[in-house]
Amino acid sequence: MIDVIKSGFEFSFKAAAAALFGILLLLAFALTASMGSELFYGFYRYDYLLFYALSIQVVLVYAKLESWAEAKVIALFHVLAMVMEIFLTHPAIASWQYPQPAIFKILTVPLFAGFMYSAVGSFFARSLRLFQVSFERLPSFTNMLALALLSYINFMSKFFIPDYRLLLFIWSGVVFWKTRIHFQLNRHQLQLPMLPVLLLLAFIIWIAENISTFYQIWLYPSQVAKWHMVGWGKLGSWYLLLLLSLVLVMKILGQRNAQGEWRLKGS
Repeated sequence: MIDVIKSGFEFSFKAAAAALFGILLLLAFALTASMGSELFYGFYRYDYLLFYALSIQVVLVYAKLESWAEAKVIALFHVLAMVMEIFLTHPAIASWQYPQPAIFKILTVPLFAGFMYSAVGSFFARSLRLFQVSFERLPSFTNMLALALLSYINFMSKFFIPDYRLLLFIWSGVVFWKTRIHFQLNRHQLQLPMLPVLLLLAFIIWIAENISTFYQIWLYPSQVAKWHMVGWGKLGSWYLLLLLSLVLVMKILGQRNAQGEWRLKGS
């Protein structure tokens, strides 16, 4: 019983530490909600969120809570996310909108927006290290990168050609069906199947998305007149986006051998 309690505390602590970037962002969303669209000392709410996110990133690296290698992966994901955001918030597409003004923005997207996706990349990078994660029966990186890139493209191409995400779900289910995640907890080696873990993470991000839209960080068209919970269908989108983030992190920070075993570099 004591071991179970210890494991629970250790898991909670490490999970919170891994999600630190995202937790701090959500707190800022709530605390800055009262700022609305008003100008404060020459800047808007979204601008202050940008300064805040940059400060978090600097502190994490300076305090060695995040390595330079992890920061580079997160920066790459930030860029990919901004490209997708610019496309999907274009007035001709308008999948969602940022309802408040900003000085620091690219077209319709405030620059802090990329950090919301970076928080996902940060979580993966930090989780792999904190939990000493390894993978068994991991598909080849060629297979995973193709899946991740086609998922990324589908977010934008579905407005011009049929949406093929169902095929992506089937593909991911097939290639990750046998993949298992190994991790350390209370000096014990544990393992879980990969697919349920990804689904759980997608659900957690969906909750964070509801919090974010409630505080008007961004809004879907149906939420502009009156806020309501984000539809369950977005779980699929987050699942596919998680794949992109995870594959980038694993490709850059770890090594996969011919038998499908993956470990962090240097471990």
